[in-house]
Amino acid sequence: MATFDLRLLPVTPFAQNCSLLWDKDSGEGVLVDPGGEADKLLAECDKLGVNIKEIWLTHGHLDHAGGAEDIREQRGIKVIGPHKDDQFWMDEIEQHWAKYGHAGMGRNIVPDRYLEDGDVLTLAGSEFRVAHTPGHTPGHVVIYNTDMKIAFVGDVLFRGSIGRTDFPKGNHQDLLDSITDKLWPLGDDMRFVPGHGPMSTFGQERKDNAFVADHVISKGGQNTTGVM
Repeated sequence: MATFDLRLLPVTPFAQNCSLLWDKDSGEGVLVDPGGEADKLLAECDKLGVNIKEIWLTHGHLDHAGGAEDIREQRGIKVIGPHKDDQFWMDEIEQHWAKYGHAGMGRNIVPDRYLEDGDVLTLAGSEFRVAHTPGHTPGHVVIYNTDMKIAFVGDVLFRGSIGRTDFPKGNHQDLLDSITDKLWPLGDDMRFVPGHGPMSTFGQERKDNAFVADHVISKGGQNTTGVM
């Protein structure tokens, strides 16, 4: 079995958690959600001796997918994900960065492969499963490995909060359903990397997350405004 290492590399003015995940023995790795600053990310890969094999995207927002095209061009690798329903976001990355006053921070991207619920990705012989988790965006996916007890959840869930649903095609109830139906069954001990902020576990969020803790959901999930 491969032995993996994980490093979080915050990028862009939104401090988005790009994840560098690699097998220590073979050096094969992936970048999950390289939202921007491609040169910085690739320099870190080279410093650590990581051979990036693929890019995995959880969703199409500018701060998660904006650096994928530059890295694909420089390293000749494939971009995998998210679900096809997020292509409209990826078609507007350049426009949205300009709107925020950071023209040139990221580029539009069409992935080499879209992901569907139940798909399986492979890195160094280990399988990572895919769950389609709409709500924050319609094409959002979560990528997880049950043996490692690690999930890359993008902007679905944060320590103490959840993703915003006031963007185009966002849906609050869909987001709650994605969390309770797709994430909680993976187990309380599942650690997760959010798109922003510190890591946590599903069990911790079920205890005290103001939006999706068990006692909140049982009362109807009154809170409706997440972050990022």
